[in-house]
Order: sequence, then structure tokens, then C-alpha cells
Amino acid sequence: MSFRHPERDAIRVDAVLSALGNPVRLAAVRSLDKDGDRNCGNLLAEIGVSAKSTMTHHWRVLRDAGVIWQHQHGREYQLSVRREDLDARYPGLLDAILAGAARDEAA
Repeated sequence: MSFRHPERDAIRVDAVLSALGNPVRLAAVRSLDKDGDRNCGNLLAEIGVSAKSTMTHHWRVLRDAGVIWQHQHGREYQLSVRREDLDARYPGLLDAILAGAARDEAA
């Protein structure tokens, strides 16, 4: 299966903010940013989501917004944050969002 990923110049800040405005998607991106590439199954277990069908929608939203890369690796799907592209388009935005989420969680 081949996934559509927007080119760097097509990433829009409103789509990024909308994608990261969901707590489940934000948790997934926080984990990916901290731990690097992950397969979907391991990430689901870590963020406490059991329904793969629910996460299929979340992966699509994050992918279409340009927040993650998703590619097939054997029989599994690997996910990673598009940090280089996001930092190039919106310097400091991802860091600010992730730091804010960490502060909110600690409060």
C-alpha cells in the first residue's frame, strides 16, 4: 500500500494545528518524537488505544497534514515524525506544541 504524503511546501499550519489538536494524535506524535520510528502496533499499545480501526483515521489525519511519515515495512507500518519538514516550514512550532503538551500533562 502506498500512502499520500504532502510535499514540504504543501504543509499548511492550519492542518498541522488541527491534526495536533486531538489528544490521541498529540500523544502519538509526542511518543514518536521522543522515541523515533515506531510500528503502529507498538505505538497503539503505548498510548492505550486498542482499536486499530480508530487509529487508521488518526494516522490519515496526521499523514495528510504533513505531521508524520507512514510507510510499509514488511507486514507492518512504520511511523515517524516529519520533524525536518515541519521545522523547515514552521521553525519552533512543533517544539512549542510538544513542550506545551508536556507542561499540561505535568499540571
